[in-house]
Amino acid sequence: MAQRLAAARTPQATPSKFDLKGFLHLIRQTAPRYWQLWLGLVLGLLATGAQLLVPKFAQTLINGFSHGINQTLLVGVIGLFLLSAVISALSGTLLGIFGENVVANLRSTLWHKLVRLRVSYFDNVKTGEMTSRLVNDSTQVKELLANSFPQMVTSLMQLVGALVIMALMDWKMTLIMAVAVPIVLLIMFPIMKATGRIGRQRQDALADFNGTADETLSEVRLVKSSNAEDFETETGAGQIKKLYQIGLKEAIYDSVTGPVMTASMMALFVGVLVYAAARVASGTMTMGTLVSFLMYLFQIIGPAGTLGQFFTTLSKASGATERIRDLLNEPEEALTAGESHSVANQTLAMSQVDFAYADDGQPVLRDVNFEAKPNTVVAFAGPSGGGKSTIFGLLERYYEPTSGQVTIGGKNVADLNLTDWRSQIGYVSQDSAIMAGTIRDNLTYGSKQSFTDDALWHVLKLASADKFVREMAAGLDTQVGERGVKVSGGQRQRLAIARAFLRDPKILMLDEATASLDSESEAMVQQALGELMKGRTTLVIAHRLSTIVDADNIYFIENGHVSGHGSHQELMANTPLYRDYVKIQFKE
Repeated sequence: MAQRLAAARTPQATPSKFDLKGFLHLIRQTAPRYWQLWLGLVLGLLATGAQLLVPKFAQTLINGFSHGINQTLLVGVIGLFLLSAVISALSGTLLGIFGENVVANLRSTLWHKLVRLRVSYFDNVKTGEMTSRLVNDSTQVKELLANSFPQMVTSLMQLVGALVIMALMDWKMTLIMAVAVPIVLLIMFPIMKATGRIGRQRQDALADFNGTADETLSEVRLVKSSNAEDFETETGAGQIKKLYQIGLKEAIYDSVTGPVMTASMMALFVGVLVYAAARVASGTMTMGTLVSFLMYLFQIIGPAGTLGQFFTTLSKASGATERIRDLLNEPEEALTAGESHSVANQTLAMSQVDFAYADDGQPVLRDVNFEAKPNTVVAFAGPSGGGKSTIFGLLERYYEPTSGQVTIGGKNVADLNLTDWRSQIGYVSQDSAIMAGTIRDNLTYGSKQSFTDDALWHVLKLASADKFVREMAAGLDTQVGERGVKVSGGQRQRLAIARAFLRDPKILMLDEATASLDSESEAMVQQALGELMKGRTTLVIAHRLSTIVDADNIYFIENGHVSGHGSHQELMANTPLYRDYVKIQFKE
């Protein structure tokens, strides 16, 4: 499995600081509804302003107790509380909607990107890691944008507003506060920094675990057939333990943060209370001023903690943002660039093609040349690992040649519209892919046309697949299960051939399409392939001797190079390597 390969994933750098410019650029890509953010912030500031007025009214109310309760003022204080709560609720609702809209658009952007990335990206990155970017990292961005940032803004206003009002009320006590609060934040800063670092580690470890879980569960039949339950249990346990250890650190720091903050603020509160009580006793401060001052002090404690939490969330979102931006910066396939060009009755050729994967630079193909004339069958034979499937990957334009070119009718296929090019190719592989869904869904997968049931039954008949589909309880609407587990290998192949019939391709590529089938299934699939090959240029990676013998031209591929080509008889007579291959491979 890919997770066992050391080079299977690209290492992620841990960002050292928050990139505001990069974050804002990422948010702009989601086309957010800014009016929701600004209106939510304004309402939040109004709610904060109402909260700041309450202690002042309370001061007047308490100082006037000697003359009786001022009912109008009391109603005003209660009204301010209620008004602040309603406005705050509206603010939170708007900001929540804004955040959900941002994360939905961000996930749509990521999903749009993922399905358009080049195949080479998927060769190097686990599916679970990409899922983590799509789900976990986007959630971190939403948490920052919809919750932490607005709370930080309102908390900052509440903090500054309370300090200003307190300074106007009693500058001596405010001076004590102005000195004490930064000391508290200074105490909290190392804890917050460590918490942010651990949060990034947790995100990376979670992405790794997602990758392992996705890979293992998707290949559970391999796990079972290989008796690898203990191995996978041990592997998963190791990553779970790593997550657990990170979680322990995070829990410890989170548990320390609250008490340290509470103890610091409580010490501050007690100190201010003792000093204020002495002032009241000496007659230099009224009781109303003391109560008002303490209320403002309570209003400072919450925002101070919120600001500390904001920097922790900011640190976590920094890592998430960096990873998302790395993904969005990956080059994607230019599906619609270039001209459309019909490949009917055109010669397909490779000219002096070299190819090496970008990650290791090791040559896979060297100076490959071949020609497939219209309506002929060209076979590729040779030892496993020689580069036959890589040639098909270049023809499908999953990869681009390192040098040389692929041409159709003399035109470089790299200059052609990629979507149009692939629409004219039918590809049937040894392990034909089936998506979860119905037989109907799989036959029409990727097609923008609508097809009648008659048209679908027709291609099923051509593929010798109509009989087993009719025997199924739901017919065309039968669910095939994840990766087609509810149909046999031979049935999957025939469904893939029916799908190719429905595409009506001009070029047909068969990658050992019958190699893993039993004799009965092979006979049916061969019959279906025979029908499909009529009137089409067909490229075959040969496994059966009959396919090689019947081909118009055979290219023998060994170690990424064409060792010889011609008819079966010509190669047997002139190419010793081919002759030895045939004798060994086909026991001739």
